[in-house]
Amino acid sequence: MREMILLKQGEMVLKGLNRRGFEEKMMGNAKRRLKKYGSFKVYTRQSTTYVEPQDENCDLEGAWQAMEKLFGVVGLSRARACPKDKDAIVACAREYLGDKLRAAKSFKVESKRADKSFPMTSIQLSQYVGGELHDAFPHLTVDVHRPELTVHVEVRDYEAFVHADPEEGAGGLPVGMGGRALSLLSGGIDSPVASWMIAKRGVIVDMIHFYSYPYTSPEAKEKVLDLARLLVPYIGKTCVHVVPFTRIQEELRRSCPEELFTILMRRFMMRIACAVAEKNGIQALVTGESVGQVASQTLEAMACTNAVCTLPVLRPVVGMDKEEIVRISRKIGTFETSILPYEDCCTVFTPKHPKTRPQLADLEEAEQALDVDGLVAEAVAGIERVMLEL
Repeated sequence: MREMILLKQGEMVLKGLNRRGFEEKMMGNAKRRLKKYGSFKVYTRQSTTYVEPQDENCDLEGAWQAMEKLFGVVGLSRARACPKDKDAIVACAREYLGDKLRAAKSFKVESKRADKSFPMTSIQLSQYVGGELHDAFPHLTVDVHRPELTVHVEVRDYEAFVHADPEEGAGGLPVGMGGRALSLLSGGIDSPVASWMIAKRGVIVDMIHFYSYPYTSPEAKEKVLDLARLLVPYIGKTCVHVVPFTRIQEELRRSCPEELFTILMRRFMMRIACAVAEKNGIQALVTGESVGQVASQTLEAMACTNAVCTLPVLRPVVGMDKEEIVRISRKIGTFETSILPYEDCCTVFTPKHPKTRPQLADLEEAEQALDVDGLVAEAVAGIERVMLEL
């Protein structure tokens, strides 16, 4: 009897004739994440993907942690395989789940008979296994409504599997099934969450960061790269485009009205991001904007930044409040890095009284004093590209 990991599919099961493509993409993503943990066989049968170690040198704990972050998986369990025999199933449950059964006060057995040739129905199998386990662990009470422990039995094509309650997976769709986007990554809380959320919909995410040395420190840049590294286990391989932004900000300060500075800066960011995206075959931009959170995130301000975009702008957290965003940030492990006290370029030259309801005509008039195309081209030419891999 051997231990393996079972990955339960979520909304992929609804994909009809396209479903196999989603399954293959998720299996490919799983294999890439598992390479560093040893030799694993990954295959899918009946809405379940199996991660099976091929030798004793495999790091099953490391593989488990990697699979917890795999988009497309709604639930995952460590399971033990055994022959498709009722007594073999009982023996497997007693041995494999013995510690959990001894620690629990109440339990139930849930069976799933995917192999319809198995001689017992799901209910009959649950009753039999439950009765045998109750005899073996007499301190347990049966509670079919709110058990402390649920023993799961799955009878499938070739073998039976025994496991305890599955843990929640990352959900979403496999990365690579939803196109490609470029996320504007700052050092704050919101943009890493937005990047994670759009990757959860199956989108490959590259990132772009605007760096204003010497007004922002090398530590601020490294903080952003650390945030990107924290996202890699979820989103996979990514490229961070680090844009030199100092000259643009100095030109804005020198030539434009202070109250428009923030929106003008955002319009330059969008122009540069669009240029990078189009050069790299990327179909959309992603931002961490949330309506009303700061002066540049009013509907009027967003409309003015959108006006320079040649690509769709996706805003996954646009309707969320700060507490909701922070909750996700903690969940995915980016919060503690996001709150490190290093300024990013968005806090440089912040106006005392920023315009919250800017007019597009005023912004376009202010930009007449600038060589917009030249500044954008210069920034794009100076980009440093940092590749991050699993």
